[in-house]
Amino acid sequence: MKKNKILSVMCACTLLSSASCGNKVTVNKHHNQNEITLSWWGNDTRNEYTIKAVERFEELHPDIKVKCSYSEWSGYESRSRVQMNSDTEADVMQINFGWLSEYSPDGTGYYDISTLSDIVNLGCFSEDILDYGYINGKLNAVPIAMNTETVYINKTVYSSYGLDIPRTWDDLFNAAKVMKKDGVYPLAGPLKSIWIYTISYAEQTTGKNFLNSDGRLDFNQDDLKIMLDFYVKLVDEKVIPQVEYFDRLNIASGTYAGVMAWVSDASNYCNSAIENGYKMTVADYTAHTSENCGKSWYAKPATMYAISKNTSHPEESAMLLDFLLNSEDMAGFQGIEKGIPLSSSAREYLESENLLEGIQYEASLKMESNDSMEKMNPFIENDNLIDIFAKSCNLVLYERSTSEEAAQIFYDEIKNKY
Repeated sequence: MKKNKILSVMCACTLLSSASCGNKVTVNKHHNQNEITLSWWGNDTRNEYTIKAVERFEELHPDIKVKCSYSEWSGYESRSRVQMNSDTEADVMQINFGWLSEYSPDGTGYYDISTLSDIVNLGCFSEDILDYGYINGKLNAVPIAMNTETVYINKTVYSSYGLDIPRTWDDLFNAAKVMKKDGVYPLAGPLKSIWIYTISYAEQTTGKNFLNSDGRLDFNQDDLKIMLDFYVKLVDEKVIPQVEYFDRLNIASGTYAGVMAWVSDASNYCNSAIENGYKMTVADYTAHTSENCGKSWYAKPATMYAISKNTSHPEESAMLLDFLLNSEDMAGFQGIEKGIPLSSSAREYLESENLLEGIQYEASLKMESNDSMEKMNPFIENDNLIDIFAKSCNLVLYERSTSEEAAQIFYDEIKNKY
């Protein structure tokens, strides 16, 4: 979906007819109890409500026992990598969008959910949304919600310096000039967020896309140099702290007057500051001029559910998947913790219960209203690629090489490996 209009896609989900997406409850007709496994990553809140949802599912389906496996992201990622490479993964699993290209480049790495459409109500999703999960004609996964990197600003701190909410790159550098004397940063973010931020800056500056339509690198050495130089400038002029020193606790204290984070992480990053009395708001997507806010920003599924290609219980797994995606029970437990649901059934329930509110909902609305948002290629989130970027930035930051030399190294490594 080049120049994908997220608003149209999201609205399409809520306009799907009730005939195509009713709140049906699929009942297991088996008599012997079968055990299936479910895995996910998340914080304590996510763990608690997912466990409650599983208990509800088991009440509805006493013939099915669900064994849960969960952890925080880094542990989940490393464990899942081993499991998927050894064919020991869970029957139903939460996966990252980037895993589709990594573990299922030909579409055979996960179960084809479209063959289970008599159990999983795919009518609750628009074709544009389901398209994110198709690989080589096979529906490998179903998106739960949409996501994009977002700028969250501590309005209280900015106002204390007499500053408006930043909209342009220059606004951030001007803010740093008055904040740095107090050790306050206008913005901060973890490595992946800042990586994507520099891509947006470089694309706006060059007028080129980082990747071409075939998913191949379209940037040359000079374009990569723009990214490296921009990151170093952000650090040197105290707009952001060096990514290695990013500390989420500084958001709560106001030392970071802004943060880059996914829509799905809005509450995790912003709630502590809100609890401390700060007013957090969702800023426009940074650009060179206010008129171009939103250009060269990417959207992707916040997270997805897939079924293991090795499952011995595809029907039971499909029943659980349908419950997680479409049931009112799960919608009530989950709320918008993973983003605004794409399932029309889940979203309509949340609307009826007045559960669509808060900083995460504000971020989702900002994403939906941006008609310049483009579809993210999973390669942009490749961990090895991001590590190469970080190493190249540090070569320049610590004056071990010039930005020209580091950009050449960066370019050569990408070309040699990919």
